[in-house]
Amino acid sequence: MTDTAPAAKLSFYDRLKLATRHRLAEPILALLCFLEAMILPIFPEIMLAPMIIADRMRAWRLAAICTVASVTGGLAGYAIGYFLFDTLGRGIIDFYGAGNGFDSLRQSFNENGPLMILIGALSPIPYKVITITSGVAGLDIWTFVVYGLIGRGLRYFVPCGLFYFFGPIAGEFIERHKKWAGWGMIVLVIVGFAMAPLLFPKSDAVIDQAPNHAEIVDPNPEG
Repeated sequence: MTDTAPAAKLSFYDRLKLATRHRLAEPILALLCFLEAMILPIFPEIMLAPMIIADRMRAWRLAAICTVASVTGGLAGYAIGYFLFDTLGRGIIDFYGAGNGFDSLRQSFNENGPLMILIGALSPIPYKVITITSGVAGLDIWTFVVYGLIGRGLRYFVPCGLFYFFGPIAGEFIERHKKWAGWGMIVLVIVGFAMAPLLFPKSDAVIDQAPNHAEIVDPNPEG
């Protein structure tokens, strides 16, 4: 008799690991990094981590690919903010929940653009909000590129280095906890969405105070 037992259902992590063996895996990873910096709501680490665990000898190459692709995508986001904010950029900003505080965010870029670039490049908040706002604020393009390279370089080279040195241990741990690893990757995306509106200060309070100032002035002093 032949074995008719159904094949085990692949976990989310198993599917990712299979995808890393595709001949176009590296170009796809570069495309994800490019789009993530411009518009896509996803963390490239979801694909990057399994790729390094599968072959940790390419960790540094993958880190370089991610850094360059992300900064290039950031330039595309900068262009959206500089040239296409009203037609495209504003919709992206609103989608990530940063629309209410956008005026305050832009003012922060005018006051301390390099720091804002580093925060956006290193933290889990949507980097596309940072890149688009840089364009709207007219941040110096070379400042944008240099600090983007620093921030995104740290973002990718540090974890890639950790996976290079501790890849076998990490691989064994994830293999034992595939379900939780998959859920953890999904949670990272949700956290990024949640942090955007929390970290960007809202300007509504400033707008709502305007009528109160008007009430102080007597419109008819002679009466």
